[in-house]
Amino acid sequence: MRDDTLAWMNELTAEMEERRKRVHRGGGEARTARQHAAGKLTARERLDALLDPGSFVELGTFVEARDPELNAPGEGVVTGYGTVDGRTVFVFAQDFTVLGGSLGKMHAAKIVRVMDQAVRVGAPIVGLNDSAGARIQEGVDALSGYGEVFARNAIYSGVVPQISAVLGPCAGGAVYSPALTDFVLMARDSAYMFITGPEVIKSVTKEDVTFAELGGAEVHARRSGVAHLVEDDDRAVLARVRELLGYLPSSARERPPARATRDPVDRRVPEAAARVHPDPRRPYPMREVIKTIVDDGRFLEIQPDFARNIVIGFAHVGGRAVGIVANDPSHLAGTLTIDASDKAARFVRTCDAFHVPVVTFVDVTGFLPGVAQEHAGIIRHGAKMLYAYAEATVPKVTVIVRKSYGGAYLAMSSQDLGADVVLAWPTAAVAVMGADGAANVLHKKQIESSPDPAATRARLVEAYRREHDHPFRAAARGYVDDVIDPADTRRHVARHLAMLEGKTVERPYRKHGNVPL
Repeated sequence: MRDDTLAWMNELTAEMEERRKRVHRGGGEARTARQHAAGKLTARERLDALLDPGSFVELGTFVEARDPELNAPGEGVVTGYGTVDGRTVFVFAQDFTVLGGSLGKMHAAKIVRVMDQAVRVGAPIVGLNDSAGARIQEGVDALSGYGEVFARNAIYSGVVPQISAVLGPCAGGAVYSPALTDFVLMARDSAYMFITGPEVIKSVTKEDVTFAELGGAEVHARRSGVAHLVEDDDRAVLARVRELLGYLPSSARERPPARATRDPVDRRVPEAAARVHPDPRRPYPMREVIKTIVDDGRFLEIQPDFARNIVIGFAHVGGRAVGIVANDPSHLAGTLTIDASDKAARFVRTCDAFHVPVVTFVDVTGFLPGVAQEHAGIIRHGAKMLYAYAEATVPKVTVIVRKSYGGAYLAMSSQDLGADVVLAWPTAAVAVMGADGAANVLHKKQIESSPDPAATRARLVEAYRREHDHPFRAAARGYVDDVIDPADTRRHVARHLAMLEGKTVERPYRKHGNVPL
């Protein structure tokens, strides 16, 4: 190579590297210091924490804002791909040090490009959100950018896993992209999500509320149900994202990855039944029952603080990833409510989209009665559970632990709604309602006219219990495939999941279903 050509090339390379350094500096040292003082990592530090060491490959490094007057290195977002446990993942990380991470048209274009590439190659999309919202200087162009992102969130739903980590502010239209994804994780003290901020709310409704009270992580974890998981800080959130990805396939064309375990698949679990109180009216810790049955006692509960009467989460059984749905008698007696129905239905549909088998543990007296639930639409929301289970084509194994009554019996993955295998413990009871209620309905006049109503009622309750309040009547009708020793639950579940691994289901042609939203 000629000396003048080499000098020319070195000059251009030096300019390129200087431009790259400028992009990597983001908003500069002062703003980076403020980010750290707020307990937050920078966009690039977050990517380092999320991805396998040295695996990140940046795309769109030198993209700039449309307005050349704006000082926006990298357009306020870092995009590219890397690996998590050796599997390819596409990522974008908004940089709050650059114009508050605000989204402009080219900022959105960078995000859209990695989303499109993720779908082309079949890999998850992880978004690290830390943004003040739409870039006001760009007006409708910024809104158009959001629209392009939202459209892809919707169209790619169920195609590849989409996970949102909210690690800072997420306001206005910015909240809808995370809300459209499969899972939302939030940092406890630094993240918040809301449509309109405290100042606007105060001016319009006169309500005085703080950022945390309005849209903090705890609010969305406990009350709104927007957040699926909350962790203490950025690093904890990103570690949880890595764990969550381990239960999901790279795309809907694949099966979830297996996990190696030394936990014997035929391990007996006598401790499972020991945790269940023999009195059907008494609570017990369903989460502890689940942990005795799954591999190595590892259970990643999703939305643990929202609608606690239903438990959802991921585990492995015999190395296979499974989604768990269970009633929790420790909260509202495990009844199904509006929030519980939404929570379970969404989770079942997510599992179905990504080939994760669903194992359901049942102990339910019914849908929660009351004027408030009826007027708020328990019929419509409860129907979501029926729809989700009936629509799901993944392997479905149901274990009736104790009670399974009325419409809730159907909603909790009954054979009639497509459960492949229904097992019951000897402690189970499958009926329209419990013996106490049934006796009152069936024999009301006889009880009232009896010279000793209490004794008559007790006798009729016991008679109903012997006739109906057990699993063998349902087993005799074929609604329960087997009544098993609780200590053998793990072995039975694992065996049935192995049998169902090659399950295929053909559905009638349709454009799409119409879930009762």
